[in-house]
Amino acid sequence: QVQLVESGGGLVQPGGSLRLTCEASGFSLEAWAMGWFRQAPGKEREGVSCTSASDGSTSYADSVRDRFLISRDNAKNMVYLQMNSLKPEDTGVYYCAAGYLGPFSTLAPMTHNQYDVWGQGTQVTVSS
Repeated sequence: QVQLVESGGGLVQPGGSLRLTCEASGFSLEAWAMGWFRQAPGKEREGVSCTSASDGSTSYADSVRDRFLISRDNAKNMVYLQMNSLKPEDTGVYYCAAGYLGPFSTLAPMTHNQYDVWGQGTQVTVSS
């Protein structure tokens, strides 16, 4: 069964940090672009950060650039999102997603329709 499971969310004060983890099972991440998306109450799902299948290319939303860092460990079938200097507007449900673009793809798309497999989400709340 193809599955993505996120973990690491929680409640954190403004300025704090969290590390989200996405574990894949039922398939190998090697040929897949991986992304983190989030959805705040009453808002559409938006791309946060993505990484390509082949060359480590990354994309970041302007709102998180220089604060968040995406990484992947294909050997462990894991993807991570390190979130620093968190702000209340970072609050939302964070989803991990996998998109098959081929093993040589250098694309790290930020649009959710490029992704085929989704996790169930993990809640991140930034509040004092």
